[in-house]
Amino acid sequence: MNDKVKFELEFVIQASPQLLYQYISTPSGLSEWFADNVNSRGEKFSFIWDGSEEEAKLLKRKSEEFVKFTWVAEEDESFFELRIRVDEITKDVSLFITDFAEEDEVSESKMLWENQVSSLKQVLGST
Repeated sequence: MNDKVKFELEFVIQASPQLLYQYISTPSGLSEWFADNVNSRGEKFSFIWDGSEEEAKLLKRKSEEFVKFTWVAEEDESFFELRIRVDEITKDVSLFITDFAEEDEVSESKMLWENQVSSLKQVLGST
């Protein structure tokens, strides 16, 4: 198996950190933009897309700052993290995404995140 490559993306989101956190940390929020449906039982989250289901475990969370998940089916140390940062000077709110992909799939994974975050911005009314 190839080692996965870590990559990071940043998106400026015109929303309060409190509101954005609801969309990245709750099943109902994630269902609005990340997956067709999301269910959770404790730290286990089920993400459903087009009838297929992926299980993820919530590794860490800090209110209004970040959530970090790992895919249960993956047998490596990879994770994906959604982190909110507020610029101290401009007060711009950014969503930083850290994820892992096979080396030949990084650009495809980045495009997928760009599409997902575009949906998130639409839901939030952010341009």
